Amino acid sequence: MDFSEAKRELKKLLKLTAPEHVGRLLQWVTSSEEVESLLRDNRSVILENIAEDLRASLPPDATLPSETFAATKMAQCARRTVHVDSFLLDESLVDSMCEEGKLSRSFCGHCGSTQTEELEFVSHSFSAPELRFLFLNVLPDLTGRTLVDVGSRLGAVLFGGHEFSSAARLIGVELNEDFVKLQNQIIHKYGLQGRVQALHSDVLLQGALLQSADVLVMNNVFEFFLEPQQQLRCWRFISENFRRKGCLLVTVPGVQESFSRLQETPPCDWLEELPVNYDLYLTRDPTQNESFREIHLYRVM
Repeated sequence: MDFSEAKRELKKLLKLTAPEHVGRLLQWVTSSEEVESLLRDNRSVILENIAEDLRASLPPDATLPSETFAATKMAQCARRTVHVDSFLLDESLVDSMCEEGKLSRSFCGHCGSTQTEELEFVSHSFSAPELRFLFLNVLPDLTGRTLVDVGSRLGAVLFGGHEFSSAARLIGVELNEDFVKLQNQIIHKYGLQGRVQALHSDVLLQGALLQSADVLVMNNVFEFFLEPQQQLRCWRFISENFRRKGCLLVTVPGVQESFSRLQETPPCDWLEELPVNYDLYLTRDPTQNESFREIHLYRVM
């Protein structure tokens, strides 16, 4: 049954449902654990296994000693900020770690008192639900296409793309060699090398790769890792090399917001933003649903 057929059947079902029960039915569809379990398949299990393997190789906050610049940037945030990797830790795991004292959602605003403040969590990876949403609802069929993830970090986009898309090539460009080693361990353990590749490189050295890419993904890729002038240099390089008409760019946050933070104006003749139906894939977690709205899709003009 394709989407159109399923839509017709759902309409029939809603017409047959007593009016007083329609609201309950829709609530069940969007928030029930039963429905959520139906969406769980072998692809999701593989991603969970990959996340478990990566957690065993990383500290609880999934950061490395070599990430000194990122640590400094988080310390400079207006609100106290910690890194919690969404690919490695879903909400239930975060709750468990908080209960075990391995992680905290708050900190003491005045040492020695009961005054506490909420911590701001930031993730440099997509969660598994976000990956499913990205590849099944945001992007079109990627059969035969090449996707490049700039700042691939742990490889979440590459692994998600392998499971949820038919992309011919999924290539990550990552500056941190330690993360590239972790990606390659997963690639070889799960036999992904036929379609997935992790490159230890600076994106500024990958002009030819950007020119050959059909889809470019940039998830929180610059803000915590580069100075503003370096960020602008990277954006300029990408806009000069990722220019084939019709190619797709996925960013978190949106391009306008990224340039606004840099107090610059984005190139107006390069991209057009495409609409995304954020209501296609709902979860019981309102925070997760809100995170979907951070995903922006653009087409090269």
